[in-house]
This record gives sequence, C-alpha cells and structure tokens, in this order.
Amino acid sequence: MPVAAVLVFLFSLTASAYAFDFSGWDAILKKNTRPANYGGIEYTGFDYAALRGSREFDALFAGLDSFPPSELHGRDETLAFWINVYNIFAVKLVRDHYPVAGIKDVGSLFSPVWKKPAGKVGGKSYSLDDIEQGILRPMKEPGIHFAIVCASVSCPDLRPEAYTASALKDQLKSQAVLFLANGGKGLRIDRDKMTAHLSKIFGWYEKDFDASGGVIGFINSRGGSIPPGYAAEYLPYNWDLNTVR
Repeated sequence: MPVAAVLVFLFSLTASAYAFDFSGWDAILKKNTRPANYGGIEYTGFDYAALRGSREFDALFAGLDSFPPSELHGRDETLAFWINVYNIFAVKLVRDHYPVAGIKDVGSLFSPVWKKPAGKVGGKSYSLDDIEQGILRPMKEPGIHFAIVCASVSCPDLRPEAYTASALKDQLKSQAVLFLANGGKGLRIDRDKMTAHLSKIFGWYEKDFDASGGVIGFINSRGGSIPPGYAAEYLPYNWDLNTVR
C-alpha cells in the first residue's frame, strides 16, 4: 500500500477513535419523537416523561463529561458535536424539572434558564448560552438556528436522528427547508396583503444571515420564495414545551 494511503488510513482511524459516539442519542431521538399539534402549530413532540430514570440518557450525559472536545476534528465534526450537545442539555434541563409548562420555567427573571449550568463536556460546565453564543454562532453557520432546539413549540423541530459530520450539510439544509415549510412557525406568505410572516428567529439573529444574502436571500435559497416588495412581519412565538400531547 502506498505511504500516502497508509497515512490517510491511520489518520481516519485516529479521528474515528476520538469522535464522540452519539448512537445512544440517535436511538433516544428515534424512540421518543413523534408528530404533535398544539395551539394550531404542528411540530415534532418529544416524550420527556419517558426519560425519567433512563439509564441510557444518564450514560450519554456521563460520556460527554469525560469527552475532551479538543479531540474534535474539523468544522463539520465540531458543529455536529455541539449541536447535539445543545439539544441533549436542553432535554436534560427539562427532564430534570419535569413536569414544566415550558423550558423558561426552569429559570427565572434574574436567573434565566439559558445561563444556568446545563451539563459538562470534558469536565467543564456549560450553559445553553455558552454553547450557542460562545461556540456555535462564532462559527458563522446560519443553519444552526434550525438545528438547535430550545424545547419549545415554536422552535425548530428536534430531528429524529443525531447530527453527524458526514451528513451535516444535508441535515442542516433539510432542517431549514422543513422549518420554512411549516406555516405555523417558520414562514407563511399572505399574498393578498403582500406580507411574509416569519419566525422571530430571523429577527433575533438577523446578522447571522448576512453572508447568505440576508434573511430573504437565505429563505429563498431554502424554498421559501418570498416575492420582491413583500413586507415582513413576525409570527407569535409559542414558548410552551414541545412535549408529546
């Protein structure tokens, strides 16, 4: 075997040895997500109650605590890892305080849930804000906003599979397309009033879409088809828990 091929093979073995195994999370998602409807909004519900006392979920959480993120290889692996971690930590916060009407109930006005310690990676404590604002947003991938899920009805849906480096580009595009196709929380076009009703996500994170042609450019690249000259308004945001109902 040529030396170059040997080096590539050895590198792939090394990379795979350090990649975190999200197969347990993948199985949990497949088992506990199903279609739901609440307040007229269709979404993917998650069965938080089913995770009470779950050894599989606790083992997943413990595995993250011992995993060194310094061993992640490349942008896609890093993005996929931290998207999965955000979603796992959000589920853990709800699971540990269940039943709650919404994830915001885990925190308070002076101690919002986003800034509370949510879990550990490599022995270091992270909040949801630490992951979203400190790690993911600086990587300048607007697709994260349709992959990380803040456990609420109007959030993007939990994908019923774990994110992986190899499939990440397709997964992020699919998530954005599915979100925009949901008229209850992603995008609804009113042609009579020439108005595009958008998720508030596009207002909160408007600057993150600048490199993708702005909010309208990004939406139209994901099948949104907002005609020129349309006004933009934001849909109400439902913070109730994205549980199964």
